[in-house]
Amino acid sequence: MRVPRKSGVFSRLEQTTVVRAVRGGLTNIIPVLTVGAFALILKSFPVDAYQKAIAGFAGGFLPELFNIVFQATFGALSVYMTFSISWAFIKLKADDDTVKGGALVASLISFFILAGANLSSFGTDSMGPKSMFLAIITALGASYLYLVFSHLLAKRSRRLYTTGGDRDFNHMLRTLIPIAAVSLIFALFNALVIRLFSVDSFRSLVAEVFDQLFSFGHAGFIKGFLFVFISSILWFFGIHGSDILEGVMQTYFVPGLQANQAAVLVGGAPVNVLTKEFFDCFVLMGGCGATICLLIAILLFSRSRSRRRLGLTAAFPMIFNINELMVFGIPIILNPIMLIPFLLVPLVCYSTAYFAIYMGWVPMITSSVEWTTPILLGGFRSTGSIAGSILQLVNVALGVLIYLPFVRMLDRQSEEDVRRGFESFMEFYRRNEPELLGLSLIDRGDVYGDFAKNLCEELKNDLPEKVVLYYQPQYHYNGSLIGVEALLRYKHPIHGMLYPPLIFKLAEDGGFLPELEEAVLAAALRDRDKVLARFGADVKLSVNVTGTTIVSPRFIEYCRELNEKAPFDGKNICLEVTEQAALLFNGDTMRILRELRDMGMLLAIDDFSMGQTSLHYLADNLFDLVKLDGSLVRGLFTHTNTREIIASVVRLADSLEIKVLAEFVETEEQRQALHEIGCDRYQGYLYSAAVPLDRN
Repeated sequence: MRVPRKSGVFSRLEQTTVVRAVRGGLTNIIPVLTVGAFALILKSFPVDAYQKAIAGFAGGFLPELFNIVFQATFGALSVYMTFSISWAFIKLKADDDTVKGGALVASLISFFILAGANLSSFGTDSMGPKSMFLAIITALGASYLYLVFSHLLAKRSRRLYTTGGDRDFNHMLRTLIPIAAVSLIFALFNALVIRLFSVDSFRSLVAEVFDQLFSFGHAGFIKGFLFVFISSILWFFGIHGSDILEGVMQTYFVPGLQANQAAVLVGGAPVNVLTKEFFDCFVLMGGCGATICLLIAILLFSRSRSRRRLGLTAAFPMIFNINELMVFGIPIILNPIMLIPFLLVPLVCYSTAYFAIYMGWVPMITSSVEWTTPILLGGFRSTGSIAGSILQLVNVALGVLIYLPFVRMLDRQSEEDVRRGFESFMEFYRRNEPELLGLSLIDRGDVYGDFAKNLCEELKNDLPEKVVLYYQPQYHYNGSLIGVEALLRYKHPIHGMLYPPLIFKLAEDGGFLPELEEAVLAAALRDRDKVLARFGADVKLSVNVTGTTIVSPRFIEYCRELNEKAPFDGKNICLEVTEQAALLFNGDTMRILRELRDMGMLLAIDDFSMGQTSLHYLADNLFDLVKLDGSLVRGLFTHTNTREIIASVVRLADSLEIKVLAEFVETEEQRQALHEIGCDRYQGYLYSAAVPLDRN
C-alpha cells in the first residue's frame, strides 16, 4: 500500500525496516505469549486453597501439565522471537520463498551459537525470556548477512544444482553457502568473545556487563532507581529487562527481605526498603512499565476500538502482572510515543513507594509475595497493612495520569494512519474497480486485503442494523415527480460516508449481502409513509437488489413474509436488479420473478444497454422499467453512436410497453437531448442528489 510518508524524526524511525521487522515479529508471537501467560496463571494462581486443590488432584498432574505448556512457550520464547523477527525482516526485504527459508535457518543457527555452544546446558535461561536480546540481534543481523551473501551468490553465473534433482531440492542447495557463511561469522564472533572475556558465550558476557553496572555502593535509593531505569530501557528495546537483571536482583535486593525477616524474629525493626517484593508490588504493577496504569487509561479514555479490544484481551493476565500481550500488542516496544511514559511511570512509582516506606507511612516489607499476586492483595500481604494497598492505588492513579496524554497521542496517530491507509485503499479500489468485480477483496494477501478485512468486519458489526437510506427523486420531462430511489448510505466514524459500491462489494465478500439487502428493503418500507408525505402520494419507491439475491430462495421467502404482513399490491414498490453479471434465466428464476410480480411489485433493470444480456431481460416481458446505463448518458456528446443506441432502446421499450428512465442526468443539455430522442424520465444531480428524508 502506498501510504504517504510521515514527517519527523520519530515518525521516520517507525518506518525503518528494523523497527517494522521487530514490531511485526513481536506481534506474530502474541499467540505464544497468550498460551504461556494463561498456563503460568493457572500454575501460580496466588490463592492457597487453589494451590492445594491442584496439587492434590491426580498426584499433582495439573501443575505438571501447566508447567509443560509454560516451558514450551515462555521457556523457548527467544527461539520463537528469533524465527518471527527474521521472518518479518525477510518479508520486507525479499520476495523469493527460497531466500526466506534460508534466512530463517541462518538466524536460528546464529541464535543457538550466541546463546551457548554447549547444547547440553540449554534450558529456559538460554532459550527463554533472558535471551530476548540475542533473539533480536541474531534475527536482524543473520537475516541481513544472509541476504548479502545470497545476492552475491546470485550474481555469479554458476550456481549449485544437481542434475535430476527436484526443484525444491535444487532451490535449497542455493541456500547452503549463505547459511554456512552466516553461521561461520557468528561462530567466529562467539569464539572471540569466549577467548577475550573468559565466558562461555556471548549471552553470558551480556549478563556480566549488566551485573557490573551495579557493582558500586550499597542497595540504596540510587541503585534501585538505576535498576528500574535500565530494566525499562531494556524492555523498550524488546529485551526482557527483569530477566536480564535477575542476577542484580538476587545479589542486591533479594537479601533485603531476608534481613528484614531476621530482624523481626529477634524483636528488632526492619531497615531495608528495597526488596524483590518492593519492585514486584509497587513498581512493576501489571508488569514492566507499570502497565496496569496504561491498561486503565486505555479502557477508560482511548477512542480506538481496536486498542480497547486489546486492553480487554490483555486485562486478565495483567491482573497477575503478565503484560507481554500489552507490551507487544500496542506495541510499546520501539514506539517513540510510549518511550517517555514507559520510563517515567515506573520511576515515579519507585520514588513515591520508596519515600512512603522510608518515612514510615507504609510499613517495611517483611513477607514474601509471589510476583503474580494482583495489586491491592500484593501490597497488603507484603507489608501486612492496608497502607500497602493504598500506596499501590496512589501509584496507579499517578501512572494513569502520566499515561493519559500519551494514550491520546496514540489515538491521534492511529486515526491519521487509518486515514492515510483509507485514502490509499480507496485510490486502489476506484482505479481497479472493474477488475475487482469478480474477485474477493478480503481474500487478497496484501495490505489492501488486510484493510478490506478490517473494513468488512466493521460493516458487518454495524450493518444491517444501522441501515440509513437517502432518497433520490425521479422526474418526468413535464416537471412532475414520478418516483424516488432508496440508496444505502453508511457514515464510517472515521472515514465519513463510504463509497456505496464498496459497501455492497464488501458485504458480498463478507457473506452478509442478503441480510443487508433485506434490511434495505425493510427500511424503505418503514420509510414509505414519510416518503409519500414528502414526495407525493403517487410516487414509485425503488429499492436496489442484486441479481444473485433477488432470485434466491431466501429473498423470495423474505418477501412472502413482508407481503403477508402488509401486501405490496398498489404501493408502487419497485425492485431494481443491479448486478453486472447476467441473471441466469432458468425455470426457477422465471418463477421467482413472476411471483414477485404477482405480489404487486414492479421490476426494473438497472444499467440497461443494447448488449445481448440486457436484451435477454426483456424476452418474457417481466420488467416494467429499464434504467439506461450511466455511460450512455455521460457519452451523449462524446460518442457519435450513443444517441442512436439510446433511441433504439427507447423504441424497443415503447414497443413492449416498458418505461425508460435515464440516470446521471446532470445538465439541461443532457435532459434536452434525451427528450429529443424520446426519453422523458430522469434521475440525477440536475434535479437533486440523494437526500435524507429529514432534509428540506
